[in-house]
Amino acid sequence: MLDAIDEQILDLLREDARRTVTDIATRVSLSPAPVARRIERMEREGVIAGYTVVLDHSKVGPSLDAFSEVRIVGSIDAAEVVEIASAIPEVQEIFTIAGDPDVLLRLRVDDVAHLQQVVNALRRSGKVTGTKTLMVLARWSRDSGVGV
Repeated sequence: MLDAIDEQILDLLREDARRTVTDIATRVSLSPAPVARRIERMEREGVIAGYTVVLDHSKVGPSLDAFSEVRIVGSIDAAEVVEIASAIPEVQEIFTIAGDPDVLLRLRVDDVAHLQQVVNALRRSGKVTGTKTLMVLARWSRDSGVGV
């Protein structure tokens, strides 16, 4: 479905989603019109699902990232935990996974005390048998290419 030029275009957009079509065209050795058509096709086909902003959270809001491994009660469907966790504003992403643990949550909180409140809220749901929480000390992202 995607050829080498499409892949190059996607790499350039991952680096900077605000990059102009003209700049992309220059970098992939095409004129702007075919590049624009390729981008429109990839958007239409859902390859490009949207564009986003990479924030420095230490400057705009809660700055502590953490992951919490969640083990659920055997008779509970993981979808129930997803429903509970998605109602907690500090939960940024939810991954249901194979193996142990059952669910992995990415959290963003103000500080350690705030993190403890969020983890306690999960534990009080009655659907969770245990958690293991890990605080993020530093982060690097392939998409942004910088430590965040």
